Amino acid sequence: MSKHFYLLLLLLFPICMFAQVQNAAIPKDAPVDVSMTDFKGKILNNEIVVFRSQLNSKEYQGLTDDKGKFSIRLPSGDKYEIFVLGFKDSTSLNVLEIPALKGNAYYKDPFTVELQHLPSKSFVLDNCNFESGKSILLPEAYPVLDELVEYLNRKDDDRIELGGHTDNVGGAAKNLQLSLDRALAVRQYLIEKGIDPNRLMSKGYGLTKPIVSNATAAGRAQNRRTEVTILE
Repeated sequence: MSKHFYLLLLLLFPICMFAQVQNAAIPKDAPVDVSMTDFKGKILNNEIVVFRSQLNSKEYQGLTDDKGKFSIRLPSGDKYEIFVLGFKDSTSLNVLEIPALKGNAYYKDPFTVELQHLPSKSFVLDNCNFESGKSILLPEAYPVLDELVEYLNRKDDDRIELGGHTDNVGGAAKNLQLSLDRALAVRQYLIEKGIDPNRLMSKGYGLTKPIVSNATAAGRAQNRRTEVTILE
């Protein structure tokens, strides 16, 4: 090849490299600003919000700060289902669509997501089981109680009531005491894991609040439960 051709390559090389750097610097994702309140406008902090891609089910998440806000970047050309994580479940609130970008276009201004969420005020501790007729926790109860510890560490302003419930087998007075003893056992477990005792109230309801009929073994098993209620 001629010297002129090599000279032309040397002259064009920096231009090509600059163009590649410029193209690589163009963001192909989009900024998203998130804010969250309850239905009365109260700021909700320490809430985990998840954006789940409809294309590949990949999840992106953020945690609301003391102002109920956070920012995140999400790939364009996708739709995202928005979830707010609760204890042992999640609630789908909305869908955010971020259209695909063409050429050198990019998203300069953020998408704004304003969420209103009503956190669940009560839930049952699944598999929080005890020895029959006693208030001694079985090892199978530890995982769900550890999840409750994590929840209370994240929601460190929450106070809760631990409500013990029984089926209708046996006398009412005996069941009332057993339900209280079981609620106290759960409370003690949480305290041993570092939760402030002042945030925990225990109450026994005995057989007074069944959620299904006690006519079957399956129904009685459902009524034997420990229920958590978030206190105002």
